[in-house]
Amino acid sequence: MSTFRVPRPAATAHEHGVALIMALLTLLVLSLAVAGIMMTLNTDTKVAGHQLRGSQAFYIAEAGVAEAEARIRFGDVPGTLNAKMVTQIFNAPAGSVPVLGTDSTALATLQPSGAFLDYSTATKTDRVLTISYKTDAARNIIYRYDVSKNPSIQTQSGLPIYVIRSTGVKGTDRSTVVTEVVQRPFNVNVKGAMACNVGIDFSGTSWVCGHNHSVDTPAGSDNQAMCSPWELDPGLSGAWSCNAITTSGASFQDGNPAISQNQVGFYNGPWECLGLSQQEFFTWVGAPYAAELNPPRGLVYHDNDGLTQNMSGSWHYNGGNGEGLLYCDGDLQINGNFNYVGLIYVEGNLDINGTAWILGGIIVRGITTVKIANGNFTTLYSADAIQQKIAKYGGTMMKLSWREAS
Repeated sequence: MSTFRVPRPAATAHEHGVALIMALLTLLVLSLAVAGIMMTLNTDTKVAGHQLRGSQAFYIAEAGVAEAEARIRFGDVPGTLNAKMVTQIFNAPAGSVPVLGTDSTALATLQPSGAFLDYSTATKTDRVLTISYKTDAARNIIYRYDVSKNPSIQTQSGLPIYVIRSTGVKGTDRSTVVTEVVQRPFNVNVKGAMACNVGIDFSGTSWVCGHNHSVDTPAGSDNQAMCSPWELDPGLSGAWSCNAITTSGASFQDGNPAISQNQVGFYNGPWECLGLSQQEFFTWVGAPYAAELNPPRGLVYHDNDGLTQNMSGSWHYNGGNGEGLLYCDGDLQINGNFNYVGLIYVEGNLDINGTAWILGGIIVRGITTVKIANGNFTTLYSADAIQQKIAKYGGTMMKLSWREAS
């Protein structure tokens, strides 16, 4: 039995046209899809490359911040507390840095020659690695950080705040980082401008004041008229002792109160003055010096035999200017004209034969009564002098704020 099939009518010209158009549209869609995939891959590649370079530029900028912090710690950045101070670090060898203005300091990078990371430039541009103080809009007043104050960021006391601006470049991408930092503050515990475990006999010419003085107090200030413009607050005792304090002659004590005698609680060691453990202190202060340093600047630890706190050494400073921490495991004799800003800690006896001017504080464990009978002795308590000078040589950096800038 045969099957009857109805013949299919021949396609019209219109149908052929529609089929052709549909085929062309299908090809077009497929072509656009392929092109889209290729474009996406190309775009993703470009985006990935941009992101990679952007990340590299960011880390290069952070490397610039690290060098700036190191230069502050090394003392390469002037600590003059000039609110208009600017220090710029150039990607140039020493001797090839540009000349800057009177309030500015130009430094050559510490990076190895021929391997400079691109976080600065060799000439004066807007990308030079720059360090300045955080100031008011007029650049007359420096903002400071003092953890004991509320708010801690203010303009009266504490460590100056530095602003670091670093721009890293990788290819066509750049990243600018602005960081505010301070040198690590220490938890300083000082009992008076002069604190002794033994008695004190003020029988010569001396001026001991426990009012808290500015770190800017001019050297040589040694009376009320000269010191009062630099006094920030009542502060501490002028003289503090675990034994008796006697006064006569041209000696004057001032503070809050002027003297505190027959006290208890002398330090077990200098670490207690700085809020450190004994182990932390000796790791931090470093190896001792057997002989005097000229001048005594930085963390200066004197010991003659490697046996801590046995008071066996003796050191003589015959004038000069020092700053930081001066720790003597033994006796200290000061002759000539000696100026010091920071903290002096003496395990043995103290002998003054010249003119000694100390801004910060002095602590003496002693064996016999400290007799201030000769020379001209002045000690003015200054919390900022102790903090800033010790932090300058022995502190790490602490970030207060961080942001990316355009």
